[in-house]
Amino acid sequence: MKAFKLIPVLFIFILGACSSVRVNYDYDKNIDFNQYKTYAFHKKGVDKVEISGLDKKRILNAIDAELSKKGMIKSETPDLLVNIFTKERERIDVNQYNAGWGYGWGYGWNPYLWGGRNYISSTTEGTLYIDLIDAKRKELIWEGQGVGYLTENREQKEKRINEFVAKILAQFPPKSK
Repeated sequence: MKAFKLIPVLFIFILGACSSVRVNYDYDKNIDFNQYKTYAFHKKGVDKVEISGLDKKRILNAIDAELSKKGMIKSETPDLLVNIFTKERERIDVNQYNAGWGYGWGYGWNPYLWGGRNYISSTTEGTLYIDLIDAKRKELIWEGQGVGYLTENREQKEKRINEFVAKILAQFPPKSK
């Protein structure tokens, strides 16, 4: 009977873990993004990010890989400065699981239904911001945000970080209209 009670919780956890990254971005529409060929990380900004050193390294490596795919080169004298920011929040879900037979009003509230239980699950939802700053003018020109569920599993963590970064930077550079 105890294993039966865990099935809904495990199912909810699995669904949460499989959800994709939701992405938003914004940019200065007056900028010609073709002028940007080189980048560097904004050290002061990156140093302020309050995550583990290993996760920070995973994010920066993923950004390096994605920008390299776009033909950009890391440089000591960059056109763009890349900054990151992260935040996370605990999400609590309460779900009701009804087991048993009942009479009443069908799909709505049913005072005669017995065996109902509430199941509480929690997941961590993370947000990764990637800001691109014009290095000469010191102005933000593009920003991307990815929101999705995080994992503590070391092997899955790197894969998840790569997914966040790839989906965010897929929007850069913005398509010209």
